[in-house]
Amino acid sequence: MTRGDLPKYLQLKQEILSWLHSGEWKPHELLPSENELAARFGMSRQTVRQTLNELEQEGYLYRQRGKGTFVAPPDFIKAGAAQAAVGMVTTYISDYIFPHIVRGAEAVLRAHGMGLYLSSTDNDKQREQGSLQMMMDRGVGGLIVEPTKSAEGNPNLEQFLAFRYRGIPIVMINARYPELDCPCLVVDDEAGGFAATEHLIKLGHRRIAGFFKTDDLQGTRRMKGFLRAMKDYGVPILPNSVVTYASENKWSRPAEAAAELLRREDRPTAFVCYNDELAVALLPAVRGAGLAVPDDLSIVGFDDSTLAQAAEVKLTTLTHPKTAMGERAAEMLLRLMADPSAEAEDVTYAPELVVRDSTRAIGEETAV
Repeated sequence: MTRGDLPKYLQLKQEILSWLHSGEWKPHELLPSENELAARFGMSRQTVRQTLNELEQEGYLYRQRGKGTFVAPPDFIKAGAAQAAVGMVTTYISDYIFPHIVRGAEAVLRAHGMGLYLSSTDNDKQREQGSLQMMMDRGVGGLIVEPTKSAEGNPNLEQFLAFRYRGIPIVMINARYPELDCPCLVVDDEAGGFAATEHLIKLGHRRIAGFFKTDDLQGTRRMKGFLRAMKDYGVPILPNSVVTYASENKWSRPAEAAAELLRREDRPTAFVCYNDELAVALLPAVRGAGLAVPDDLSIVGFDDSTLAQAAEVKLTTLTHPKTAMGERAAEMLLRLMADPSAEAEDVTYAPELVVRDSTRAIGEETAV
């Protein structure tokens, strides 16, 4: 949704917020009158009043009887924030590795007497906007965020800047929007992609296909590691053997591409997968081609999720800290909430290769 698609009062609200965040309007500065704003933007006075009332309720503006409406300073805004709760916005909550991350954060917050508001974006940018607004409305004292489709830009920058304006700290996990300078906890995804591919190359595989979700930075970095390993070891990349996909077609595009690759005479002998969830989802395509893992095809996942050991074949995979990441993010956020001047450095976790049953050294039967 573009700004032009929004209701008029929200268009005006975003315009005023942009002036506040840029410093064009200073704290305690008198705003133009409702009539002046209505004339400037070609809106009714009622629309202007609705916008100003909402901004006043959110703490951006304050009124003085007989004098007008003024810009509220950041300290004034922060004073209205509820410090007894933290918000956590992730792409998913109940699926895959996310329950472990949430539980880690919740345990630390509970130990410090803090409540936790949870919201899932379902990896949708517009839902992320709604989640951020909900956290703002609830007056959280800090925020843990996993960016939504982090490789596709940040259309919700104004919402994030609104938290900064209020002095509410943000910690990001798994990735960070590049224009924001908040601390971030990530896995070294490129190193993981390299290690997965290197493992297969050292087992003798030369026809290796990679499957990567590229609307988030984790996927693009894992793909970068895959490509770097293939180049460093001098292994040629087969045509159409680097499969990219988006969140919306994660259940169709990779499976279709895998089935097509496995029908080729020069079929791959190994797959490097974006994560364990995808690796498990590709197993039916392998069976459909009359092949077996690992006798005919080796597969490596990522994240060492519960799926890695619950699948029909225990997956070779790369570790993800999960619970430890949630705990560390909460600890970092609490420190920033207690002391906004405290330093909070980025944390990068080195993934470790966990070798299980889904990979094997290439043999004559696989090389055919």
